[in-house]
Amino acid sequence: MADWPAVQRTERTDGIVRRQRGRTALASLVAAALVTAAATACGGPFQDLGPLPPRFSGPPLPADAVVSEMTSVLAAEGITVARQPSEVLGRCTERLMGRHAAGTVDSALRAAVERARSEHGWQAGPDLGSGALTLTKGNWTALTALPAPDPGQGVESLVIVSLTCVDGGSPAATTPSAPAPTSS
Repeated sequence: MADWPAVQRTERTDGIVRRQRGRTALASLVAAALVTAAATACGGPFQDLGPLPPRFSGPPLPADAVVSEMTSVLAAEGITVARQPSEVLGRCTERLMGRHAAGTVDSALRAAVERARSEHGWQAGPDLGSGALTLTKGNWTALTALPAPDPGQGVESLVIVSLTCVDGGSPAATTPSAPAPTSS
């Protein structure tokens, strides 16, 4: 009888362990059911919908054409700019820089943007706030920041137009590939 309390504790412990295992098994089944339900419900967004649409429509525009067009639009509003050499390797960027009278630079830039949209087919670009004007056309985005309201007495405002392309328009991308030779 001396061993009876040890046997009783073991049976009691076995009952507790069985209940814990039962709860764990039940919790595992519930978790598996929830994961299965979530995977079924979220299965739609993970379906393959095919390739992404192109980032721009039409053929890529050459840098010279875009620079020439933007320079003429700005010149029509009295802003003279010069093309600056691109210093970024591996990216398709251009920069136009010039100076304009401080009192009229804001209105001249806004008029140039409207002229580019109405006469040359540029579209409104992403909204970057009231201090920047953006346009997009084909694979190009044009960005200019409106200068400070008063740069100083008799000082002309600096005008910078940054042009960035989405796709460099490499010769391989713009030229149709030649058909593969066939053997007879």
